[in-house]
This record gives sequence, C-alpha cells and structure tokens, in this order.
Amino acid sequence: PFSRREFVQCLRTGAERFGWSQRNPLPAQRREGRWLIGLGMAGAYRGAPVMKSAARVRLDRQGMLTVETDMTDIGTGSYTIIAQTAAEMLGLPLQQVRVRLGDSGFPVSAGSGGQWGAASATSGVYAACVKLREAVARKLGMDPATAEFADGHVQAGGKRRALASAAGDGDLTAEDAIEFGVLDKKMQQSTFGAHFVEVAVDAFTAEVRVRRMLAVCAAGRILNPKTARSQVIGAMTMGVGAALMEELAVDTRLGYFVNHDLAGYEVPVHADIPHQEVIFLDEVDPMASPMKAKGVGELGICGVSAAIANAIHNATGVRVRDYPITLDKLLAGLGRLA
Repeated sequence: PFSRREFVQCLRTGAERFGWSQRNPLPAQRREGRWLIGLGMAGAYRGAPVMKSAARVRLDRQGMLTVETDMTDIGTGSYTIIAQTAAEMLGLPLQQVRVRLGDSGFPVSAGSGGQWGAASATSGVYAACVKLREAVARKLGMDPATAEFADGHVQAGGKRRALASAAGDGDLTAEDAIEFGVLDKKMQQSTFGAHFVEVAVDAFTAEVRVRRMLAVCAAGRILNPKTARSQVIGAMTMGVGAALMEELAVDTRLGYFVNHDLAGYEVPVHADIPHQEVIFLDEVDPMASPMKAKGVGELGICGVSAAIANAIHNATGVRVRDYPITLDKLLAGLGRLA
C-alpha cells in the first residue's frame, strides 16, 4: 500500500487552477491569428526512497549549534533545510546554527540523488538532535521526556534555563543515525503530481511556444517552500528542453557526438520559459520520515514533456510520439490548418 496517495487531488487542484474546463477536447479548434492554441496535461509519479543517514551536532557555550554530516549540497538547498531542522529541534534561531557538509570525516549520510537526499539527511540530523536534547536536559537537571526547547531556552518542571548554559563546562556533542529497516517492504513511499501546459503553435511555420505551465505536487511536508519551488521550476524547464529541443546527433560513420557542447546542443533559455506556477498540496506523510517529508526534485520533470506533447496535439491535431517535437515532425500535418 502507498503511505500516502494524493494523485487525484493533484489532478483536481490543477484542473481548477489552470482552467481545464475551458479546454475544447476537439483538436485544432482554438486559434488566435496565425497561432493554434492547445492545452495539455500529464500525471507525475516518482518514488520517494529513504536511506540510512547520520549526523553529529555540537552545542558550545555561546549557544551556537554546529551540524556535521557528509551530505552534499549540489545547489538544491541542503544547507538550508538541515539548518532549519536543527534550529527547530533545539529551539534556536537560524543564525545560531552552523552547517558543515561534504567532509568524509563527518558521519555518513545518504548523499544527493533520486529524491532521497532531503528526507534522509534531515532525518539523520533529527536523530542526532534528539540525542543532544536528552544530554542537554540531563545536564540541566530536567526530565528529557518533558523538556521543551524554544527561543534559545529549555524548560521543564517549572525550571527555565538558557540552552547555552548546558555547555558552560564545555561543548556538548551528540552523534546518531537513523535506519529505516524494512519500511520499504511494508509501505510504498511515493510522490505524485500533475502538470498542465498551454502552447501556441504557428500554423504556417510549426514554431511551438509554451505559454504557461502549472505543476501541482504532493510530496509530504515541504521543508522549505522557496527552495522546493526552485527545484520544481528548474525541472519543468528541463522538461521543455526534452520535449522541444534536446537531441544528440551521433555520427555513426566516425563514431562521435556532433553536437557535443552547448553551442550545438540546444537547451531552453529564459526567453523560452513562460509563466510557471507551482502548487504544493498541504500534506504530511508520517510514514515517510520523522520530518514527515519526502523528496521533490525529480517529480518536477516527470510528465512535463508528455503534457507539452498533449497540448500540441490539442492545438493542431498532430500526434508526435518521439522527442523532441521539432518543426519537421509537425509541418506535414499543418497544411490543412494554414
């Protein structure tokens, strides 16, 4: 069974926000001058695996918390969400959390890739912070089970002390890991989404312009909406490239890639990308991780190219079944519409 399955809600939310009810299901029925207009959509699915992940946290007498794990940040925001996790667990402002990543001397984390990084790494940090909370509470003579951490202080049993005071005699360090055991044998953890696209196709030249895009994603608790949105709109952009531009040309006689650099291998630029909207469903998945979060990166590209192909078919009536959808594959079917 799926731990959570909000696919239908993604479809319904996207259809309402995008105006799907106004779409004419008959192809080649909407026109604006020389432009044929079409709407298309596609579902999105991506697994959300988790892996063993460890971290080390250290509290000093100034109340600074240092987090160390060999997780990487490849531009996806690992520093940010790890700092957020530690700050939330210890009741500290973000500016009092220092994150150190990518050193092989640090506790082993999951690494980046395939939507397992964020949920796994933050879970390891969570585990280490739980251990540190217990050490802090005992140091301050409080019950770890009832101690509350907020605003840089710890309180329990009528006592309230500054968090930093627990490290007055020296730094407090805790290290721990999280293992998910046979969870993947009992539950299917997945993310779901829906992509909606509007295109305009020139009836004379077959030029395709993507006008607007919408992604609706169900990916558990979104740890940081800004960085998660950035991942999704980047993936949507990659989907445009896959649908309309990107293709390797291989010279089989001499055995080399003809367009082996960005001068010849075409990818989208800013002028190719229209208005992009991303909606994250208000969802948590308690089965996925202690943070109730799942990965979101690859979900943003799953289905994008299919949605574009469907929109082109709705605009023109021409069905193309291999990418990229270039002018030569459309022109033959556009003669009657021009």
